This record gives sequence, structure tokens and C-alpha cells, in this order.
Amino acid sequence: MSDREFGGTDDLSLPKATVSKIITEILATDTHGGIAFARDTRDLLIECCVEFITMISSEANEIAEKEAKKTIACEHVQQALEQLGFGDYVKDILEVASDHKKMQVHREKKQSKMEQSGLSEAELLRQQEELFRSATDKFNQGPQED
Repeated sequence: MSDREFGGTDDLSLPKATVSKIITEILATDTHGGIAFARDTRDLLIECCVEFITMISSEANEIAEKEAKKTIACEHVQQALEQLGFGDYVKDILEVASDHKKMQVHREKKQSKMEQSGLSEAELLRQQEELFRSATDKFNQGPQED
């Protein structure tokens, strides 16, 4: 399915830097060090990634619509992968989804602590700098004699 078939004329390509980073990381863990991708091969890989994401997204959307859901859930993506013959990837993808969910909860906790303070980011930064200054002053003064 091309982006024209998907119903849009927008450029649906992934950022080349993102795919390049993924390729570099894969090659770094590969035992065949020194191998590089030709530019046209890298471009083909980018197109394959876009096509794969488009295909899975479209299938997951159809599954969600059949269930009268307005939001595509992880289960819909799982079903899409299975229906399109990518069932072998489901276990790994569910692990990635679980890890992502845990990271999101951690980020939300951090953000909510900052929000709970009621202070602006600039004020929190000012307070942090003051605490560092105070700690540095105490350290530089050395031990206090009674």
C-alpha cells in the first residue's frame, strides 16, 4: 500500500537519521564489522519501514473499526500482526510495549512531582542552584568546631 493508496499525499517517510541510527546500532552488534549500506539500499530500507508501518496501521485500524472502537489499542496491533503473517514478532513487540508503558509511568511520576510543587521550571532551577551554592559553601568552609 503506497501513501496514495493510504489516502494521503503527505510525505510518510521516516527521518533518515532515525533509520541510519538503527542500522548503525545493528551493524555495531553484528560480527561483520566494517560493513556499510549503500545509499540506495538505505533508501530502500526506509521505504520498507514506511510500508510495514502503513500496512500494520491500516490493518489495526480496520480491526478497531470492526469492534466499533475509536482508539487503536495494543491488542489491535497484535491481531494485525497475526493476520498479516507476522505472528512470530508478537512476543517481542509485546515486551517492547510493556517496557514503553513502564517508562511512561516513570516519566509521568517525575512530571507530576514537578507539577505538584506549584513552581515554575525557572523557579525550581533557581532553588536547585541555590542549594548547590549552599552545599558548596558548606564544603569549602570545612568542618565546624564547636
